[in-house]
Amino acid sequence: MTMVGGLAGFVRGLDPMEFAVLLAALGAVALAAFVFIWRNLRRARIIEDTPTARVRSAAQGYVELEGRGRLLDGPAVRAPLTGMECLWWRFKVERRETAVDSRGRRFTSWNTIHSGASDDLFLFDDGTGTCVIDPHGADVVPGARQVWYGGSEWPRVGPRTGTGLLGAIGGNYRYTEERLMPGRLYALGWFRTVSNADLSLSEEVSALLRQWKLDGPRLLRRFDANGDGTIDGGEWEGARQVALEQIQAERQEEAREPATNTLARPDEGRYPFILAATPQEALTRRFRLRAAGALAAQGVALVLLLWAIAVRHG
Repeated sequence: MTMVGGLAGFVRGLDPMEFAVLLAALGAVALAAFVFIWRNLRRARIIEDTPTARVRSAAQGYVELEGRGRLLDGPAVRAPLTGMECLWWRFKVERRETAVDSRGRRFTSWNTIHSGASDDLFLFDDGTGTCVIDPHGADVVPGARQVWYGGSEWPRVGPRTGTGLLGAIGGNYRYTEERLMPGRLYALGWFRTVSNADLSLSEEVSALLRQWKLDGPRLLRRFDANGDGTIDGGEWEGARQVALEQIQAERQEEAREPATNTLARPDEGRYPFILAATPQEALTRRFRLRAAGALAAQGVALVLLLWAIAVRHG
């Protein structure tokens, strides 16, 4: 009762603007939870309703595949923080920052200063055939995730050193890296059989983008349209389009070689593109648990919203 009474006193002590902000925040949480519930339940239902195809006999269009992920021939794909060889990676570097609010209270937060995700192609094999996967735009559920701490903007040691509570206390930087490793792979996306000329075009575009990334200042000058010092999602899409147009202009004629199977993000946004290191049964369970958690969060937010109104006007 003491805690409830304290919260009630806090709500009654808010000025009208602060109370409106509180109600708006609780409403936003409830709305975001609803969207999260719908999104995850829809993904679980699509996975359950889509029959698993085989590469050799898969129809052109939206398909579900289960098999193994493999590296393509050529330069190795390596995760940027650990240097480990993998199919796909995503990373984030955060800095611990301390601030003081309007009431003089100090609080600590982690702010992202570097982040990125791989868009390198890799191979899928289910025993009946192979398929080249372009992971750009995929909802990836990786099999490996590591978090560790350090004292520099980029890690000087791997995740086996400075982890745990002592690492969190001693490090002002937090590093997170996720990886999709060679091995078991579930894939749900748009299957298409293309000529090798189309495949080489995609590879050349990826190679050109990697080359541009090596010259960060020039990349910013060309594509940082809003001048915020970073290349956001929309600006990166623009860079990909410029790279595609440049490669197309440089190509004089297409090679005439056997067709290759590809899997990529569907053109229509209503179809999810999912790559996961877990079997589909575990994946549907994961999405349903997420939906259940969001439902609980929505219920709490709505109860708090109605309670705050009752306390304020009761």
